[in-house]
Amino acid sequence: MSDYQNAIEQVATLKSQYNGTWNAISPEFAARMVVQNRFKTGLDVAKYTAKIMRQDMAEYDADCTQYTQSLGCWHGFIGQQKMLAVKKHQGTTKKSYLYLSGWMVAALRSEFGPLPDQSMHEKTSVASLIEELYTFLRQADARELGDLFKQLDAAKANGGDVAAIQAQIDNYETHVVPIIADIDAGFGNEEATYLLAKKMIEAGACCIQIENQVSDAKQCGHQDGKVTVPHEDFLAKINAVRYAFLELGVDDGVIVARTDSLGAGLTQKIPVSTSEGDLASQYNAFLQTTPVNSVADLNEGDLVLKQNGELVKPERLPNGLFRFKPDTGVARCVLDCITSLQNGADLLWIETEKPHVRQIGDMVDQIREVIPNAKLVYNNSPSFNWTLNFRQQVFDAWSEEGKDVSAYDRANLMSVEYDDSELAAEADAKIQSFQADAAREAGIFHHLITLPTYHTAALSTDNLAKGYFGEEGMLAYVKGVQRQEIRQGLACVKHQAMAGSDLGDTHKEYFSGEQALKASGKDNTMNQFD
Repeated sequence: MSDYQNAIEQVATLKSQYNGTWNAISPEFAARMVVQNRFKTGLDVAKYTAKIMRQDMAEYDADCTQYTQSLGCWHGFIGQQKMLAVKKHQGTTKKSYLYLSGWMVAALRSEFGPLPDQSMHEKTSVASLIEELYTFLRQADARELGDLFKQLDAAKANGGDVAAIQAQIDNYETHVVPIIADIDAGFGNEEATYLLAKKMIEAGACCIQIENQVSDAKQCGHQDGKVTVPHEDFLAKINAVRYAFLELGVDDGVIVARTDSLGAGLTQKIPVSTSEGDLASQYNAFLQTTPVNSVADLNEGDLVLKQNGELVKPERLPNGLFRFKPDTGVARCVLDCITSLQNGADLLWIETEKPHVRQIGDMVDQIREVIPNAKLVYNNSPSFNWTLNFRQQVFDAWSEEGKDVSAYDRANLMSVEYDDSELAAEADAKIQSFQADAAREAGIFHHLITLPTYHTAALSTDNLAKGYFGEEGMLAYVKGVQRQEIRQGLACVKHQAMAGSDLGDTHKEYFSGEQALKASGKDNTMNQFD
């Protein structure tokens, strides 16, 4: 028996127990509302999506072509439209996630107004956005199932194929997918991290990404001035997130450990080493130091460490931070990743300064010498100039092959004059295959773009404003927006229905019968788009 039919029987049985006082309640209508609200709480969502993500990880381990993808969304409506588009164009939501970017929360969702990515926004806004995203995804389910129920009623009334429509209802694929949620550096100490992680999980997050920067000195991964914490501090926060998952019954919740060490040259703390070669000792070995031969080599307040049987002085800046040795970023990243996976993390995130498959792959190869199934979440960042980066990669490869590149100026390859060139075409082909190549050669399980909908909102608004306030006038909207919605079959062209008016009408009919005052009559202008 289908879930739908089972729900009808359950409500009918319950109704019969109330001695006629529930006569106005239709078991079928109630069942429809049950089916349209499959996920009752955020924890239901988290448990469901965690299983999906774990299965996807196992499938990637077996076949690296089975990587997953997401786009960062800063509003529930944006996330909803993304998943509607994925389902429409791909025919399924499988392997497609949502990404919640701390950068976009800071820039777009703070009561302070636009903020830089430095953990200055209200931390509760992160959990609120998770809840909002899932509210909109669940509404997408309810709207589409509502349309199927209308088709079912029409088929019953007109002798249509009831079984085929019933099968669509029974096999309906939800828009609810995993969210990889950015908790920044935890917004405080390990207890603060635990408390916020709980809120995020309760809102529906099955996967939490946490970075190894100092919480109160956090910087965007693509900006300067990043300061990392010792491994012990970071592992305590990974433990805090795991405890939050376990407390709430999401036993297979996923933790992404992000390292910013590649671009971070500073640390705030020198951890205490208790035995030779322990984690603290390994971390301290990366510090920039100078030898100490006598007290005369020290200034007032200087610190001294004993390393390899000798006394050394770590280089300390006027702000009290300590500097790492140059050119140690890769080694620190590799150690960060191995240590995190050995202590409870499930996936890695290495923040890089450019999109280069071999740069990432070389680090992953070192990690996999210790952790064979290590795999990454990777930021296909808008902070990269993808066009310039890949044109320069092709230029360099051609140069090494001895190919004539005299027609190109490497420093100026972003110029529009090269857009139709052979070099640009090859660079674009490499950009197109980047995700598949990196999944195969660099262990990347999940590809995401952190801020794409921030940029698409700006670009589409610029294009509309240019025409609307210029010579095109209303044609700018009609030709550039509404006509495209109609031609491309966007459900959003019926914005009243997208916002829930049809759902509301259906509910009013359930509740009030023929007395219901509905919005979807003949005078509803949305009928122009039927």
